[in-house]
Amino acid sequence: MTKQTKTELKTVLLTGFEPFGGESINPSWQAVKQLHGQSINDHQVECVELPCEFGRSLEHLYQAIEKHQPSLVLCIGQAGGRSHISIERVAINIDDARIADNAGNQPVDNTIIDDAPAAYFAKLPIKTMFKGLKEAGIPAEVSNTAGTYVCNHVMFGLLHYIARHFGENDESIRGGFIHIPFLPEQAAHHNGAPSMSQTTVVDALKLLIKNGLSSDPDLKVAAGTTH
Repeated sequence: MTKQTKTELKTVLLTGFEPFGGESINPSWQAVKQLHGQSINDHQVECVELPCEFGRSLEHLYQAIEKHQPSLVLCIGQAGGRSHISIERVAINIDDARIADNAGNQPVDNTIIDDAPAAYFAKLPIKTMFKGLKEAGIPAEVSNTAGTYVCNHVMFGLLHYIARHFGENDESIRGGFIHIPFLPEQAAHHNGAPSMSQTTVVDALKLLIKNGLSSDPDLKVAAGTTH
């Protein structure tokens, strides 16, 4: 990927996933595709649906980055059972699949990328993004685990790509991962599961993009957990 200055990068790349795990829809793609082609903070939003597959999801992501040359990449995924918009802090270099992916792959305790670090922190102003959602009345949290399924796989692969092509301290491109709850129509089939409306998720994504592009230093506000 040709390295460019931030002033030349005027695209935001959003990704969502295809359905998996027996679901007929994936709320990440249902929300993400609503923003395709929109302009936010002088950046055009480009949206890509990723396959819920180890390996191939990263191939599609890397192709999209090469094509669109974004200054911000936000990968969005479903986290059934969570009630908040979860801004992921860290991705770990391990695949440990409880269920098979959509191609039937079920890696257990496999390294995602050989000779890569054990973990990467998100290249995002996560506390600024968190505070922006809270102030807008949208349930939000900073999450310290993206799991060990395809979502974590994509987040780790994204951050490794940025580190390898740009350097971890280069601010010309930012990236990270956001988990969102079930949609209400999904939660109706999961007794007791929380949900969030698509309208709220789309509003949250707009705020996350706006604050993710902020040039101000990240805020230092408490968003940790005790367990």
